[in-house]
Amino acid sequence: MTRFGFLSLAVFSLQAFVGTSFAADAEKAAEPETVSLAVTAQASFPASEIFGIKLVNGHPTQALIDVSNDEPNPITVNFIGGSLRNPDDQTQVIRNLTAVRYGVEIPAGQKETISYSFATEMHPQDLLMTLSAIISDSEGNFLPVTAHNGTVTVVEADTSIFDPQILFLYFFLLACVSGTGYFFYSVWIAPYFPQKRKAGKPAEKRTQGSKRVEEQGTEETSGTAVSSATTYNADWIPSHHITRPEARKSKGRSKARA
Repeated sequence: MTRFGFLSLAVFSLQAFVGTSFAADAEKAAEPETVSLAVTAQASFPASEIFGIKLVNGHPTQALIDVSNDEPNPITVNFIGGSLRNPDDQTQVIRNLTAVRYGVEIPAGQKETISYSFATEMHPQDLLMTLSAIISDSEGNFLPVTAHNGTVTVVEADTSIFDPQILFLYFFLLACVSGTGYFFYSVWIAPYFPQKRKAGKPAEKRTQGSKRVEEQGTEETSGTAVSSATTYNADWIPSHHITRPEARKSKGRSKARA
């Protein structure tokens, strides 16, 4: 019986040893192999100010990414992207920037400058911006390389009175206010005031009367002109044609009176 007890104990110890060895091998196999590349990336902002990088809302921000390849083989810049995080809690992502695909190959020992642009529409605040490039080597291994990790300030764009959008907004508001005022005046105010008579008809009558008087005057002048045109000179007419004969006295009437 004691032999069977020792045998079972040995078998149990062997199973435990084999199980632990397999578990250790599985943990080693599960650990990913870290790939390191002799590649560096540095971001610069041409439009940045002395006091820091400002992200203007509605305007694109340009970043120049300088990628240096110190590897003996060429590398490829596949993507460039970034994120905006809370500076107090870097694990909190406020906004992810647009990732742009490039596929630019950089030979060994060479340096390449890649332009990356993005735009923001956020409330003015201070954020932590991270820009990274996804690099792949000749063996197909991918590795993110950080190009920038620093604080930026989100600001609003400067407004001008002569901005077309501002002018259109002013015109639209003025038209709305004018239309509303005219509506209230025509509905609630205009009916309480007496309407003035139109003075157009008497003036028309006066003009018609003056036209008639002018027409009559023109007719009279034309009549006098016609009569004057029909007059003649009586000097060349014999006098017996001009003098009218006197009426003769009848004898019968004189005898009757006698």
